Amino acid sequence: MNWIGALLFIGTTTWIGFEISSRLNNRPKHIRQLKNALQILEAEILYSQLPLQDAFQTIARQIPQPVSNFFQSLNESISKGNTELFRFWNEHVNELLRESALGANEGEILKQFGRTLGQHDFEQQQKHIMLTINHLDRELEDARENQARYSKMAKSLGLLCGLFVVLLLI
Repeated sequence: MNWIGALLFIGTTTWIGFEISSRLNNRPKHIRQLKNALQILEAEILYSQLPLQDAFQTIARQIPQPVSNFFQSLNESISKGNTELFRFWNEHVNELLRESALGANEGEILKQFGRTLGQHDFEQQQKHIMLTINHLDRELEDARENQARYSKMAKSLGLLCGLFVVLLLI
């Protein structure tokens, strides 16, 4: 019976290590998706001159999950007649942070961008989008470094911590 418990404990700690590694591996991918979405937003606002609701819907169709859910939720909020863009933008950013591997820094960058969205003319809006993309580039570089540095270590530590605790208790 003790061996079954030990194996379950080792399996659980190994699974936790793999989950941490998965988040480290998904963070750069989610940041790239977010950058792509902002580039599409820029094109839709500046060149197609679509309203935000239509731009959000276009982005939601072109970008994979979980970023597409974020823009689909924004589209639905505007459809319901919510006029306070900044308030529901922040709510949906918080949802995105829970659903994705994005970190607090990316959330803060998105919230700062949300303060300016729809508040300026086309040229100023383009500058804000480019600034946000530059901030995300910096975070992407950091995410790639963390992925390379800690991904394999998280997997190994999950297994090794489980083995260590089991050996201590036996």
